[in-house]
Amino acid sequence: MPRLLSIACLAGLLLFSACETGTPAEEPTPMITDTAAESNLLDKYTSFTLTTDLSTLTENERAMIPLLIEAGKAMNEIFWMQAYGDSEALLSEIADPNLRRFAEINYGPWDRLEANAPFIDGVGPKPAGANYYPVDMTQEEFEAAVEANPDLQSLYTMVRRGDDGALTAIPYHEYFADQMQRASELVKQASELAEDPGLKQYLELRAEALVTGEYFESDMAWMDMKDNTLDVVIGPIETYEDQIFGYKAAAEAYVLVKDRAWSDRLARYAALLPDLQTGLPVADAYKQETPGSDSDLGAYDAIYYAGDCNAGSKTIAINLPNDERVQLEKGTRRLQLKNAMQAKFDKILIPIAGILIAEDQRSHVTFDAFFGNTMFHEVAHGLGIKNTISGNGTVREALRNHASAIEEGKADVLGLYMVTKLIEQGEWDAALMDHYTTFLASIFRSIRFGTSSAHGRANLIRFNFFQEMGAFSRDEATGTYRINPDNIQPAIDALSEKILTLQGDGDYDAVQAFVDQYQQMTPQLQADLDRLASAGIPVDIVFEQGTDVLGL
Repeated sequence: MPRLLSIACLAGLLLFSACETGTPAEEPTPMITDTAAESNLLDKYTSFTLTTDLSTLTENERAMIPLLIEAGKAMNEIFWMQAYGDSEALLSEIADPNLRRFAEINYGPWDRLEANAPFIDGVGPKPAGANYYPVDMTQEEFEAAVEANPDLQSLYTMVRRGDDGALTAIPYHEYFADQMQRASELVKQASELAEDPGLKQYLELRAEALVTGEYFESDMAWMDMKDNTLDVVIGPIETYEDQIFGYKAAAEAYVLVKDRAWSDRLARYAALLPDLQTGLPVADAYKQETPGSDSDLGAYDAIYYAGDCNAGSKTIAINLPNDERVQLEKGTRRLQLKNAMQAKFDKILIPIAGILIAEDQRSHVTFDAFFGNTMFHEVAHGLGIKNTISGNGTVREALRNHASAIEEGKADVLGLYMVTKLIEQGEWDAALMDHYTTFLASIFRSIRFGTSSAHGRANLIRFNFFQEMGAFSRDEATGTYRINPDNIQPAIDALSEKILTLQGDGDYDAVQAFVDQYQQMTPQLQADLDRLASAGIPVDIVFEQGTDVLGL
């Protein structure tokens, strides 16, 4: 791991703790003792411009975009504080522009593609709870405090120490009041320009949610939108950043433009979820819930990312809302981000296949299969179970810090289950070998996100599980991998059953044992991943984006 810069840091490493009012404590200033000679960390990323054909939008919709992008910038500021602390205190002290850019990509001094290893000398390990909790807090202290103050467990609170040293919960809309108020006002201005009634209602409710912390009604309104071309996701959403408990939601924003032609092709698949649920390869108790069928499945071009979704590896599909109440009543919306997906396929997946996939199977790595696998991954989030059958609450509550990785693993393997079933039923016109081989190549792509990523962990677990079951094999002579068609379907069924059972039981210790067994980086796999790095294949993409890029 290259060290590009030396910093003598005082205790706390710029992670700020706050009093009960949410005011940051005074922070130490890093002292630059040496400027870096290397800048090759940026080579992990390849640049891609986020744009689309804006001629499909009305004049009002085009006028809304700058407002929504500015609101997204407020989410950017919040996520910096959630993930690290004061961004300016760090960035202003980094002289090397390439290193400063790398810190911006990572929202802090820890490399998200290298299990959050520090890339600045003198910076210690990233706290598992990022900046959501006091750095001196123990899990036992937190769990004891929750009994008296359940708000500590809320998705939407920062945990700090009060004047008496006790843990206190400060709502996001208070702790980040300036940013939330600014974002709310901008979203409200955008709502006044919205011509689609569903979009207008959603934006009005979301603007209110940002300053009240009550997101349910706006989530329901987002589900009801059907005819809008312009879309935005904004607020505290995913819980990946909290790797202590997986409780705290991270601020992010997307601004999106619907591809109506692609969306029309995809619309019918969400309606098939109830039938697919009944056929899951698991005991009936683990599929007793009925997934919502009022789900939207569509293709979009992304024109702006901010906050959590823009940190390190970039999201190429969205499955929201995360609120289990909304999911059971209305399902979710699955948004495929087609332009970002195409960039990853062209710039990363095809080069990976050229090195690690057996030559006679490389023709099976196709964009249609990549798109389909990604789409059905998102649809598969709606399958399975949201509430444990053991009385341990929701799956997310029971599995805590492992919930996100296990859920991503479930969606990956059940996406393959869906592809197989839909092809058998004549609902999806594609070749299974295309999907299976593209899926194998995608495992290598996603493992490179590192174990700090829920997707990276999920893919490493699945690689080892599938290898154990002979779903693929490695040719020692060529150093390439090939799908074994006779073995992959049993592996899909076995892993599906295992994950669905773990989720339904809500047994944290059993999940920990499963993770310990399969989340292991073997020397052979690491050597093969190193070959990708040596070949100069980027790990992920970074965006050129904003109003200037869009010509607005």
